[in-house]
Amino acid sequence: MEQKHDPLRENTPCKSGSILTNVYPLDPERKKVLLSFQKDLCVKFKNIDLLNTALIHRSLSNEQRISTDNERLEFLGDAILGMVTSALLYRNFADRNEGQMAKIKAAAVSEKTLARRAREMQIDNVLLMGKGEEQTGGRKKNAILADALEALIAAYYLDSGYKSVFEFVSNFMEKEIVRVMSDNGDYKSRLQEASARRFKAAPVYRLVKHSGPEHERSFFVEVTVNGKTFGPAEGKNKKTAEQEAAKAAFSALF
Repeated sequence: MEQKHDPLRENTPCKSGSILTNVYPLDPERKKVLLSFQKDLCVKFKNIDLLNTALIHRSLSNEQRISTDNERLEFLGDAILGMVTSALLYRNFADRNEGQMAKIKAAAVSEKTLARRAREMQIDNVLLMGKGEEQTGGRKKNAILADALEALIAAYYLDSGYKSVFEFVSNFMEKEIVRVMSDNGDYKSRLQEASARRFKAAPVYRLVKHSGPEHERSFFVEVTVNGKTFGPAEGKNKKTAEQEAAKAAFSALF
């Protein structure tokens, strides 16, 4: 069978004509640091030079007069992050329209969010940058850390392919999506996402009854998740009752 042409694969450092020309030297001590770093992230690069490049800020390449930094990888990583996040939202939130998913995505992949995740991964400890940038607090800047995380995502994609990078990104992006939902008090969406991830199934809501006069009616809803039923929960309208039922189920299960 004829192998499909993949221009991105041609640019990996495993081949001649690599994007890694004039790479900042990867000495034994730096290699040791990177091997420990990737172990903590539960990833494994076949080409450690690619990981190293993802962690080189342009301030170092400017000072050292080398042609390699992480800006091209950051460009690619931004697109990959957006694609994975969009796929997660599309798969797990069938009840959301385009505009709603776009708002969730924007909050989940914001610079502030990515920088926080980068710190949790300790990317700030392994970044290489110039002395000038270091002295002005570059290691703490959200923009630099967010860009480095996106560069890391691209490097892992080029090294190990889409399936591996999808799993890597999903591990933290699913949590960010849940956090966005939590900030909005949207327990239905949180339960939807968590149920899809753990049980591979969506919650099922059922209106049990409603009571009271039309101007002061109460609705009672129960929700079933993975064979377990929660509620009925009460609300002044069906939507509020569903949120209350979802909150009870989410608190019990997750």
